[in-house]
Amino acid sequence: MLKKGLVQIYTGDGKGKTTAALGLALRAAGWGNKVAIYQFLKPSSLEIGERTSIKEINLPIKIFPAEIKWDMKNSLDDETTVEKTRKKIQKLCLQIADEAKQKKFDIIILDEIVFCLSKNLAQIEWIKNIIASRDAAVEIILTGRNATDELIEMADLVTEMRIIKHPFEKNINARKGIEF
Repeated sequence: MLKKGLVQIYTGDGKGKTTAALGLALRAAGWGNKVAIYQFLKPSSLEIGERTSIKEINLPIKIFPAEIKWDMKNSLDDETTVEKTRKKIQKLCLQIADEAKQKKFDIIILDEIVFCLSKNLAQIEWIKNIIASRDAAVEIILTGRNATDELIEMADLVTEMRIIKHPFEKNINARKGIEF
């Protein structure tokens, strides 16, 4: 549906990166675009409201949770988990590059891939391959904290979410239906 696909990044320490990408997915699907969302570090066992809504409403958006057993507090300290995660992400990036080349989807969202890059769970070359090999009409959206200058240089649009005030500062945990 798109004539020219761009590369977008939603990054920063603030809330709303995934939410912005999902809003874009909803808008794109509303205009007949085929949308795929790859959720890195968010396995299907993790209850996430957006997946429930998309399934229940039967929206034309495909969500592919990466089946990676990941604990945000402990997994980075476990080299076996890190290596398994890195291999799974590499395999997924190759699959996504192929899908982007074939224009299987008009919009491809890589949720939390920027964080994966920042923690060396993914390599910048894998992302460059997706971008370089995609059909010219495929839009790529990357989300996650800590986008590097090199990654930002590859993008057409970069939005940084930054914290001004956050409920976590008052020890208010993530709330079902609001943060997940």
